[in-house]
Amino acid sequence: MEYDAIIFDNDGVLVEPVTLDLLTAAARDAFAAVGVEDPDPEHVDAISYGVSPETVETVCRAYDLDPDDFWTARDRTASEAQIQSMRRGEKDTYADVDALAAIDAPRGIVSTNQQATIDSILEYHDLGALFETAYGREPTVESLRRKKPAPYYLERALDDLDAEAALFIGDSESDVEAAHRAGVDSAFIRREHRAETVLGTEPTYELDSLWDLRDVGGVPLAPDGPARGGLSVDEDA
Repeated sequence: MEYDAIIFDNDGVLVEPVTLDLLTAAARDAFAAVGVEDPDPEHVDAISYGVSPETVETVCRAYDLDPDDFWTARDRTASEAQIQSMRRGEKDTYADVDALAAIDAPRGIVSTNQQATIDSILEYHDLGALFETAYGREPTVESLRRKKPAPYYLERALDDLDAEAALFIGDSESDVEAAHRAGVDSAFIRREHRAETVLGTEPTYELDSLWDLRDVGGVPLAPDGPARGGLSVDEDA
């Protein structure tokens, strides 16, 4: 079997993840943006990372906030914080992103991050030409119900790429589970920040580097693709 599309998670796979401290600071900014100057630290932590719709509704009740308005502010501050971090050189691409140019199949991105953040990353790092489609979340509470491990955005990418036999590469159990729910194969990349991760859902493959995709049966390779350790995709810009 040959894969007819290769789809990637973004943070921790293509680019370095941001720190929890940065997301916590962005959460405080979100409260300030809606007029809450001294939020409970537990509420700040609760809406910093891994947030559910129920959490948003619980936190908003404590301050008589509209959940949709508050979450729009929170996603905006989180996106702005990450974009500024990237411009400071703190959210760089991994060196093995070079390997993507060797793949002779349609490529996509499916991320739990905001769509605005994904768009900015692709533009800033000049990666847009590598992908036919790229999905992040809309700045809505409803998007939290659709994020991985739900297969919603992955299925949209599969539809865009007209793919029936795809491979999804991620760095978390939610990525592996989303692939399973969408009926496609999965590859877990064991980056440094996942060195000790124990998965409860078995991926189809486990990778140490994106270069390992060259050794995965079924991944179509371009005959003139870059060799391992070659030039980066934007080094000649």
